[in-house]
Amino acid sequence: MLAHPGLAARVAAASILCDIVQGGHTLDERFLSDAAPSRLAGLDPRDRGLARSIVTVALRRLGTIRLALSQLVEKGLPRNCGMLEWNLIAAAAQILFLDTPDHAAVDLAVRATRLEPKNAGFANLVNGVLRNLIRRRDEFLSQSDPLDDDIPHWLAARWRRIYGEDAAHAIASAFGDEPTLDLTVKADAAAWAERLGGRLLPTGSIRLESHAPIPELPGYEEGEWWVQDTAAALPARILDAKPGHRVADLCAAPGGKTAQLAAAGARVTALDKSAERLKALSANLARLKLEAAISVGDAASFKAEPFEAILVDAPCSATGTARRSPDVLWTKKPGDIAALAAIQTKILDRAFSLLKPGGVLVYCVCSLEPEEGEAQIAALLRRNPDAVRDPIDPAAYGLPAEAANAEGELRLLPNLLPHEDSRQRGLDGFFIARLGRLR
Repeated sequence: MLAHPGLAARVAAASILCDIVQGGHTLDERFLSDAAPSRLAGLDPRDRGLARSIVTVALRRLGTIRLALSQLVEKGLPRNCGMLEWNLIAAAAQILFLDTPDHAAVDLAVRATRLEPKNAGFANLVNGVLRNLIRRRDEFLSQSDPLDDDIPHWLAARWRRIYGEDAAHAIASAFGDEPTLDLTVKADAAAWAERLGGRLLPTGSIRLESHAPIPELPGYEEGEWWVQDTAAALPARILDAKPGHRVADLCAAPGGKTAQLAAAGARVTALDKSAERLKALSANLARLKLEAAISVGDAASFKAEPFEAILVDAPCSATGTARRSPDVLWTKKPGDIAALAAIQTKILDRAFSLLKPGGVLVYCVCSLEPEEGEAQIAALLRRNPDAVRDPIDPAAYGLPAEAANAEGELRLLPNLLPHEDSRQRGLDGFFIARLGRLR
């Protein structure tokens, strides 16, 4: 029965949604080739891509979808209904936000419901709910509020308190956009932008318009560029490593920043706790024909001779990456921020102890939470009289003045790069600070 075109992808999408929201798994983890249990076994690349599209948009707009379904199933779903809710959510994502023909979305949802013996009797319910959703689609979409509906309440409340009502809404709206594909090139970004049919951003990254598979793009096999969000490319540029300098990239995987530092001619030590992630980093460097000393270890206890420059991309809540990884909105909990902040403090202290006098340290997180950004730097400065801020001029990196706070640190919000085309605007949310050591 799964042989029906598109059905296997729909069943996989519903199962993966359940794994993420109820099981706490990450989006990327569930789409790994060796994920266990595998929800993608036997799917061809096209169906894998379809499943990922459904899961991603369902997570991005989960609140809107659940609110619409709650109004269409007034008495609620039956208890112990297995995958019924997730089948409905996957179908609703297609109906509301993807280009799937309505009749196909309904038909596949009904077929998926009948695959579960205990839910087979609800096939007519699924059919009726989804047909009503189609009829009321414009109503539900016009009523949807990205901050109130598609951001977990605890996060929405935090962002309102930290950034204010207007900025919090702008952040949530940016997270509803399909993300761009940004590249970092070894050299001659303008020429590569023209060759790839992309747009050279003021930050130095290339933003693509192509939907072609990445390995098929010019320059991929030759190792001329790598995929890296424009915000993620800024910390290494701000560090400004010089040829021959000893530089540490702590928490280095998957390696985009390591590649930038190596391409600049620095002698890079790339450290990460995950041996598996470092394998991917090593493979990326091999494709790019770049070299770095790779080491498995904990950045909080790393021992080495002092470095002239250190980049710390600390483990964080990653709330700034919800455009690409909308699972972070639903897998993170309020207590995670404090726990991660404690880890960041240890890593930052250790990193500063490894910095030579006169050296430069760049600290960054892809988080929107001040406890993981501004508060970390303020606390480090209180603990270390030898530490000084080295203010960052946003204009020097193609950013507007509002990208920097009063202390000269960058606070990049995901709505920072506007554009009339939703696929050409935005960037990951980031915090970046640059420090020096006096003695």
